[in-house]
Order: sequence, then C-alpha cells, then structure tokens
Amino acid sequence: MNEITSRKNPLIQHLKRLGTDGAYRRETGQFLCDGEKLLKDAILSGAEITTVLTERDTLPLHIPNAAVYRVTRPVMEAASPLKTPQDILFACKIPRHEDSAPSGFSILLDGIQDPGNMGTILRTAAAFGVRQVLLIGDCADPYSPKSVRATMGAIFREPMRKVTLQEVSAMKSTGVSIYGAALREDSADIRTIPIYSGIVAVGSEGRGLSEEVLALCDKTLIIPMEPGTESLNAATAAAIIMWEAAKHQPPPV
Repeated sequence: MNEITSRKNPLIQHLKRLGTDGAYRRETGQFLCDGEKLLKDAILSGAEITTVLTERDTLPLHIPNAAVYRVTRPVMEAASPLKTPQDILFACKIPRHEDSAPSGFSILLDGIQDPGNMGTILRTAAAFGVRQVLLIGDCADPYSPKSVRATMGAIFREPMRKVTLQEVSAMKSTGVSIYGAALREDSADIRTIPIYSGIVAVGSEGRGLSEEVLALCDKTLIIPMEPGTESLNAATAAAIIMWEAAKHQPPPV
C-alpha cells in the first residue's frame, strides 16, 4: 500500500474538491464517500471505486481496480469535508442510468433543496423498490457528502437521474400517469388513486410544486392529516407516498 504524507498532494486536493464543489463533481464524474459501511455497500453494489484513503494498515475487503493509499490523520482531515472524519475516505464514479420512460412506480422530486431530505428520500425509495427517482428543478446535489451519508448506501443502488419538463411531458405522452402532491381544494385522497404504476411529484416544503410541474399533472393528491396540520416534511411526505404505492405492488415470487 502506497503512502501519502503531504496535505498538499494533488490527489488530496482533488478529493477535497469532490467533497466541497458540486460543479467539480459533475466535471470529473466522481463523488466522495466516507466510512467502512459505505465502502462495503459500494463494493457489494458493484460501484466503480477509483481511490481509497485509509489510516489502517489493511482494509476489510478487496477493492478491485482502485488506488489505495495509507495516510496520516492530518492528511485525512485535509481531504475530508468532515470536521471529524472516519478512517476511510473514497471516491466513486457517478453511475449512469438509462434515459427511458419509467415502468412501475417512480417519484419526481421538484426543487428538493435540503441535502438531508434528498438522501433520506433516496434511502426510502430503495427500501420500497421505487423504479427510479427523477430530479427536476433546483434540487440539492444527491452526490454531496451530506446527501450521500443520509442515503445509508442507497446512493449505490437506487436508479436516479435529472430530467427536464420536456422529458416528463414525453413520459406522459406514452401513457404514464403523473400525479402531484399538493394542498389544493380539488386534490384527491392519495388512498383513492392507483399511483403504483405512475409518477408522483413532490415539491419542497416552502414552495411546493412549481407551476410548470403542476401543469403536467393529471391529478393532484393529498395525504390525509388531522385538522390544523399545515404540512409534512418533504422526506416524510415522500415516504408515505412511496409506502402507499408499495402496498399495491404484487409480492415477489
């Protein structure tokens, strides 16, 4: 195992930028992860790991095709975006997911800006077998360190991609039903609509769904709540919607 002893090493600077600069992540096609659990999830999911830093003498699993370096605590602190980093830090290539119309249930996130909510929604989507997560508008970067940690490994498993209004419209033209979660007088109770084969759009807590996305919706939906309750956290609302869709999916054979 090779060693890196300088905090100014170009590789350390590269990893540091992956943790702090979204444009650099998109430019390089890589993102940063930390900790043994995420490393194991990445390996088991077949993620393409490019670089690993560790303070250990050995690693718990074999990592094919990755450059592995032993570093000191000061070097790890220089590379990691965390104030108190774990003893493993690694970079992965951002996966490419096919651009095709969804089959089965998908969720469309419209302007979800909190990275913790973004990661939690991805984690829940993977748990409930959501076909894919679609991102539209000014969403938080799902590959930021905070989002990645919140996914608890789902970042390596859940299909996800950014889409445009034109792409969503094209999906609708193929017969896919699109629903929007919105507090409107004409919204239907989510329990009465067969959402399990369509797309449900969820907006941010403050703004809700954009007018452009609402215009594409065949119907708007509400989650029934007690009187006096204004709204739910976006990740909580998305979880309820995904559970409602999962209830109507046939059990695995």
